[in-house]
Amino acid sequence: MKILVLNGSPKREQSDVMHMTRAFLEGMKEAADVQVTTIHAIDKHIEYCTGCFACMHNGGTCVHDDDMRGILEKMLSSDVLLFSFPLYCYGMPAPLKALIDRILPLSSMSMEKVGDRYEHVGQADFSHLRYVMICGCGFPNSKHNFEPAVAQFKLLFPCGHTILTVPESPMFNVPEAKPVTGPRLALLREAGRAYAETGAIPEALIQEIGSPMIPEEVYAAIVNGGKQ
Repeated sequence: MKILVLNGSPKREQSDVMHMTRAFLEGMKEAADVQVTTIHAIDKHIEYCTGCFACMHNGGTCVHDDDMRGILEKMLSSDVLLFSFPLYCYGMPAPLKALIDRILPLSSMSMEKVGDRYEHVGQADFSHLRYVMICGCGFPNSKHNFEPAVAQFKLLFPCGHTILTVPESPMFNVPEAKPVTGPRLALLREAGRAYAETGAIPEALIQEIGSPMIPEEVYAAIVNGGKQ
């Protein structure tokens, strides 16, 4: 199984969320033969999409000759696309958003109705792909934080998506927090094993992973420098 990790954090491997992603991948490797390739969006030359739609008319060739051409090839040759990113203003960090905007060459201008909405007809076959989103935020809970990013991901990838969100994620980069982050990473490894074995993660496990690691008021007080 080929996994392409698209890391949206400018912190690269030091990202809070990459701790979670690595644990998830470790679990997958325990259950399946997995090949992992990681792309740090911040390190790639990805021009902004200009909305010219040339790629949607000419068979998928973008007017920009940059790293995105190779990234699209890697995406199509993978089995799972794993998007790992911290929440920035309730959405993706800019480098990853620029990458997402440039997947337009996979679609054509033609549209078809799917259920009660319209979607572009693909110019490439990506029906084999599955999609995982692992996202963390610095707030004490998940309430009214992840909803915009989750909604966008579901609209981008309406089929075959799996979403994990984790509040209090800066603690993964704090060695003193290992007594609470260690058990959460164990849950992420369990989720990775389940995903590799069945292609899904039990809903109860998803909810447990997305719960606060320490009481909300304690976390908030720590972030506020001990002020209540």
